[in-house]
Amino acid sequence: MGVTDPVADLLTRIRNALQARHQKMDVPSSKLKLEIARILKEEGFIANFKSAEEEGFKVLRVYLKYGPDNDPVISNLARVSRPGCRVYVGRNEIPRVLGGMGINILTTPRGVMTGRQARKEGVGGEILCEVW
Repeated sequence: MGVTDPVADLLTRIRNALQARHQKMDVPSSKLKLEIARILKEEGFIANFKSAEEEGFKVLRVYLKYGPDNDPVISNLARVSRPGCRVYVGRNEIPRVLGGMGINILTTPRGVMTGRQARKEGVGGEILCEVW
């Protein structure tokens, strides 16, 4: 039986790895997860990521990032839209996360992007998660 919500699984694994102070973590790869990792890297929440292959399976390896006091850069990740309850927003309803301190990640008709990019492009979409 596979995971019913791969995005929530990814967020939980990142959360757990940060709590355990791991330098890196692996998660089964998918296009969507790669896009989420790309945004987390662009926004400075993770150090790096790469797509690897282990025993015939595609794996997304995420390198976590910590501050000067070894505190994780990410203080929280929250899943917004779930398979049981999807959350869609129009281009004028994209919420700010912690007054602009955090980011939200949306899937839009123009691909996966942050709430800020979606506002700039004038597109709405499904809010996958919030990171701060």
